[in-house]
Amino acid sequence: MRQTDLASIDLFRDKELPHDPYPFYDWVREQGPLWYYPLWGVWLVTGYEEAIAIYHDQKTWSNCNTVSGPFFKFSEPLPDTDDLTEFIEAHRAELPFSDQLPSFDPPKHTAHRGLLMRLITPKRLKENEAYMWQLADDQIDEFIDRGECELLHDYAIPFTLLVVADLLGVPDEDREAFLRHLHTKVRAARMEHKPLGYLYEQFTRYIEDRRTQPRDDVMTEMALATFPDGTLPPVEDVMRIAANLFSAGSETTARLIGMCVRTLGDHPELQERLRADHGLVSPFIEEMLRTEAPLKGSFKLSRVATTVGGIDLPPGTTVFLMTDAASRDPRQFENPGEFDIDRPNGRQHLGFGHGIHTCAGAPLARAETHATLVRFLERMSDIRISEAHHGPADARRYEYDPTYMLRGLKELHLEFDRA
Repeated sequence: MRQTDLASIDLFRDKELPHDPYPFYDWVREQGPLWYYPLWGVWLVTGYEEAIAIYHDQKTWSNCNTVSGPFFKFSEPLPDTDDLTEFIEAHRAELPFSDQLPSFDPPKHTAHRGLLMRLITPKRLKENEAYMWQLADDQIDEFIDRGECELLHDYAIPFTLLVVADLLGVPDEDREAFLRHLHTKVRAARMEHKPLGYLYEQFTRYIEDRRTQPRDDVMTEMALATFPDGTLPPVEDVMRIAANLFSAGSETTARLIGMCVRTLGDHPELQERLRADHGLVSPFIEEMLRTEAPLKGSFKLSRVATTVGGIDLPPGTTVFLMTDAASRDPRQFENPGEFDIDRPNGRQHLGFGHGIHTCAGAPLARAETHATLVRFLERMSDIRISEAHHGPADARRYEYDPTYMLRGLKELHLEFDRA
């Protein structure tokens, strides 16, 4: 493909690019660790060190547009000023997902992330892990006798939704309703200003109820969790954090599980290696996060003038941190395009972000994926990709969700033998 063809590819809208985006990423990286992308007027960051520098410079970079990027504008043009902080604070609520933790800046982000960590304590994660191992078996029981399944619909989406439901203490009698309502939401990503209305309504009801009538349950613990300074947060703050964990955690982890199982199905020798040694499952997951992360990246907006990678950037610059490309930076990872579960620095990937915006649900996602892979390998032998649905091994047909920030399969049809 000619350079002019590569330069004109729409990173965010091209329907074919998700099938194999890495040649495009390599070309962008050849232009430098930062490259101005005229199609959307943003700087693409493929350099590992440069991405780290931006992640850690909260004074310069705002997260207000982390989801909306160049696609949604403030109601007023950016003013000609040396510091956009006051303008951003006055207008950030106009952008989609502005009420969600990933879009917050310190000090609000600090307080709300601290609250989130009080909801997913190590003790609670440990209790939740016991549930997820049993749930994995229960979900597999639904299709094991058929010798086939569609992984996303039959397993990954309901599994990840129910794991978070248990973590947050959603009452047993309400979990089926959560599944019915949210299953299609996860499958059909849409850009809405406030896309989590159902979750907002449910968690507001739960938290208000537990604050007036406390019980000996997880939901009460969540309702009474305090900010790090000891103050009780407004109901809406707890509700939004819970809703975000429910929505974002389920969606990304289901995609991660899909890509992991696809890789095992496409590489029988790797599948057998993990089946023989479950100690390799964790490094396998880390290498999957490095090479096939569900999250493509995130946007940032500069408040003030700055220099990154030797390039001077004025206030109001939008960058897109291409974390899946930065995790393949050859300056950081030797032979970055090679899948190597023995890679000594494999866990240094950016699949979960970095710094204060490292995904708070990363331990949960790792545990869910680990439990899934171990149970699949224990209970199934010769996990195969369905050629009827996806074609032969040398000519696979996979479809990917058409989202500009996430990469994941629409469907994954499997065949297998019982172990």
